[in-house]
Amino acid sequence: MLYYLFNYLNKNYSIPGGGVFQYITFRTAMAVIVSLIVTTVYGRRLIDYLRYKQVGESVRNLGLEGQMQKAGTPTMGGIIIILGILIPTLLFAKLGNIYIIMMIVTTLWLGAIGFLDDYIKVFKKNKEGLAGRFKITGQVGLALFIGFTMYFNTDIIIRQEVKLPVKYDAPVAFHLKGNAPVYTQDIKSTKTTIPFYKNNEFDYGKVLKFIGNGYDHYSLVVFLFFVIVIITAVSNGANITDGIDGLATGTSAIIGITLAILAYVSSNTVFADYLNIMYIPDSGELVIFAGAFVGACVGFLWYNSYPAQVFMGDTGSLAIGGIIAVFAIMIRKELMVPLLCGVFLIENVSVIMQVSWFKFTKKRYGEGRRIFLMAPLHHHYQKKGFHEAKIVTRFYIICILLAILTIITLKLR
Repeated sequence: MLYYLFNYLNKNYSIPGGGVFQYITFRTAMAVIVSLIVTTVYGRRLIDYLRYKQVGESVRNLGLEGQMQKAGTPTMGGIIIILGILIPTLLFAKLGNIYIIMMIVTTLWLGAIGFLDDYIKVFKKNKEGLAGRFKITGQVGLALFIGFTMYFNTDIIIRQEVKLPVKYDAPVAFHLKGNAPVYTQDIKSTKTTIPFYKNNEFDYGKVLKFIGNGYDHYSLVVFLFFVIVIITAVSNGANITDGIDGLATGTSAIIGITLAILAYVSSNTVFADYLNIMYIPDSGELVIFAGAFVGACVGFLWYNSYPAQVFMGDTGSLAIGGIIAVFAIMIRKELMVPLLCGVFLIENVSVIMQVSWFKFTKKRYGEGRRIFLMAPLHHHYQKKGFHEAKIVTRFYIICILLAILTIITLKLR
């Protein structure tokens, strides 16, 4: 909103400094600052309100050190994160931008699913919360919305180099790259970024090329399949990771910073040309959203770090996981998510391995056996006697390493 206000005032009244709102970097910095203020200053008031309403966490005794001391800690703190994301976004981003619209929808959609789950747990005293099938249905519904919008919306395009003559009915732009002429077109495409592959590009439309003529008619189905898998996996991965104080919040902030960098270089013609990566017009506004996201996570970490004064609950964990997944899909870096979100992946896989092996051994030997002392993985290390703070710090280090590797892969072909 402030972008439009200052743009109007600057055009009509030439306000000194009004033009600064045209810069993405300035608006991103402001989004971070406002997000931090919202989550730290007003977050404290919301925590006090949650405590007053006795919206406390009910804890099952799993034999973990210090676990029962957390009983009664206010939960549903994900509301703080959501407010910390939405308020700066509404203030500083271009609200007519399709990418911003989709991110706002994602935040509210998964935030609502998580809120309903927490509400059932806290107020209906049902420890199981919202049935898993309803969570999955909601995530798949969001994935279908994102997938169809990405595929059909005419504002979502990429710019690529072409050789004359061209087969696409779209205008051709011309510029010099060094002394050589370069021709580019803005087109609809099912291409995305994939590391360790020629040109770092992968086309969903060509996945079924082996079936022969007409394979491209199924490109939408292939794309939707990938979108559904990525959104549900990352959203649930963040949910599973949110098991000890500050783990999901801190790792999400690191991932958010990385996504902001990737979005910035992908939306800047100079950097995209220099790095020889896909240029995505109008996606620069996502950097502002990423700034708000990182600010919200860091601000919430103020109260969520050990010993936690508030838990985000599913209201926050489902939302931040979905935001990361959808953001990556929009900047066409979703196939880099297994590397970037490696912590979420490991947590997810540890649960799958534990459950699968337990069921297999119970069927075969009559008693279930375990791979880990307890799943997900962070609980395994708790069982081994590691302090929560040490586990979280080491997971942060791993996440930073994975983030650096993700950025490096842009140049690995």
